[in-house]
Amino acid sequence: MRSPVAKQRESRWVKAVVSRIVRFVLWFVTKPDWKGTENVPARDGVIIATNHLSLVDPLTVAHFLYIGARRWPTFTMKDGVMKIPVVRSVAKSTGQIPVKRGTTDAVKALKEAELALTRDGSSVIFYPEGTCTRDPGLWPMSAKTGVARLALTTGVPVVPVAHWGEQHILPYGAKRPRLFPRKRLEFLAGPPVDLDRFRGKPLTSTLLKEATEVIMDDITGLQAKIRGEQPPAVRYDLKRARLDRAARDEGPAAGEGDGTATGAAE
Repeated sequence: MRSPVAKQRESRWVKAVVSRIVRFVLWFVTKPDWKGTENVPARDGVIIATNHLSLVDPLTVAHFLYIGARRWPTFTMKDGVMKIPVVRSVAKSTGQIPVKRGTTDAVKALKEAELALTRDGSSVIFYPEGTCTRDPGLWPMSAKTGVARLALTTGVPVVPVAHWGEQHILPYGAKRPRLFPRKRLEFLAGPPVDLDRFRGKPLTSTLLKEATEVIMDDITGLQAKIRGEQPPAVRYDLKRARLDRAARDEGPAAGEGDGTATGAAE
């Protein structure tokens, strides 16, 4: 049961209005096919770890979780999105968690997510990749370790969810959505990721990376079932791809050092 504190984080009437608007829009432009919803716990804290195909994902994933699995979706949202006045008001009224990447506020956001999971019994959605996939075949990429750390710290289950189809509505980089004809969206939730072998051990970088790989393997496996295809043997690494591109563009000097900020999620 959610605590009184949790109720203060969310406005019932705003949730009701938002959910009805989103449901209407998505039923109008999509044909969702949801499977595995029984794997999402009916109550208590749970991490929903999913792949990231398109900027419309937050709506479709929220739709899957709220209607299909009967859980209210809580996201960690980029601070830039939270600066939009209407979005900020709605997000705060529905319990969403803002994140300023690369700052101490990102650590605070993870702490708030931890409280939402353990104190409030929320279902919190994470994109472990941190951004839309750049894999040429749209497979899940290498991920940050924040989800694994949060799961091992709190002990809450991680339910992997894969989806496919949003790229036909709004491909990454596109500015105008393709709303018609209605697009088929397929979702598949698997059983909680088995992280038992990592529990009770020091949260070293190596351990967190290994646990993250297990989480991403489950998500990738679910997407392979949806697509009926074989995923790449090696996961696409966005950071490595950017370094390789910089080295090609600027010569050997570009590869000296790595000034990329890892961010609090890692």
